[in-house]
Amino acid sequence: MKSFEYAAPRTLKEAIALLFDSWGRTEVLAGGTDLVTSLKQRVTQPTRVVSLRNIKDLKGIDSSKGAVRIGAMTTLGELIANKSVREKFPSLVAAAEGVGSPQLLSVGTVGGDLCQRPRCWYYRNGFGLLGQQDGASLAREGDNRYHAIFGNDGPALFVSASSLGPALMALEAEITVAGPGAKTRVIPAAEFFRTPKTETERETALKPNEIVTEIAIPAKGLRNATYEVRHRHGLDWPYVTASVAFQLKGGAVSDARIVLGHVAPTPWLAGAAGGALNSTAVSETSATKCAEAATQGAKPLGGNAYKVQMVKAAVKRAVLAAVA
Repeated sequence: MKSFEYAAPRTLKEAIALLFDSWGRTEVLAGGTDLVTSLKQRVTQPTRVVSLRNIKDLKGIDSSKGAVRIGAMTTLGELIANKSVREKFPSLVAAAEGVGSPQLLSVGTVGGDLCQRPRCWYYRNGFGLLGQQDGASLAREGDNRYHAIFGNDGPALFVSASSLGPALMALEAEITVAGPGAKTRVIPAAEFFRTPKTETERETALKPNEIVTEIAIPAKGLRNATYEVRHRHGLDWPYVTASVAFQLKGGAVSDARIVLGHVAPTPWLAGAAGGALNSTAVSETSATKCAEAATQGAKPLGGNAYKVQMVKAAVKRAVLAAVA
């Protein structure tokens, strides 16, 4: 890998001060499960890497004030083991458990999962974030079996790599980020992920000199679940993920949110699916109708039409799991 400066500050203020205000010059190191590989492959070549491992304020889970607040440097293993998280947000636990490897769970962090870069093989092999060569999209014309079936009208055809993103969107979580001068911003999870239109943009609303500090999830008593469709157990990313959350009162569903993962450049809110489930009792029939509605607007590429059927299966099973 290319040589770089390494800094391990002990406070958030110190860490932010070490960041440049343009992308590419600095990278933030959380657990390192994604960044270290990118450095070795020279996908990213920063002049400085800023580690967050020594900043204690970014760690821990607090459920004492209504919402559950999760520090960005909390590991996925700690998230899974937390009693409040397991009781209130089984969809989040299932998403984290899907990472699979004990090694990754022990070092991978919540904030790192949200900010990891796409797994697109064109991007990882040096063809840029949008996977282009001589102005042509390699993904659109080439092997796109794992690429987007939603939100793919523009040049970005990769799928969001975040395992936790769909569940956090369904649960209406908010993400706090801190920037220069200790100024903080609170970003709804639905607005945190973005689809880049140029090579110089990123996949989140973060600015180059900002750091994710915590994630807050309101404790609304929502029924929730995540279902993933995978090739096999292990370290593979899912083909398709569905996270669902809804109120259930008097046997009827309300405030349903269905969010799909690994099918679009961002976690994908399937609005029609939520509408189809609202005001119904959860059953095989209503779950099937919800699943059918979740595929509205899908535009498969040449090699990934199979994902449409997987969306149906994942949504139906997630809806039924939420009331099991």
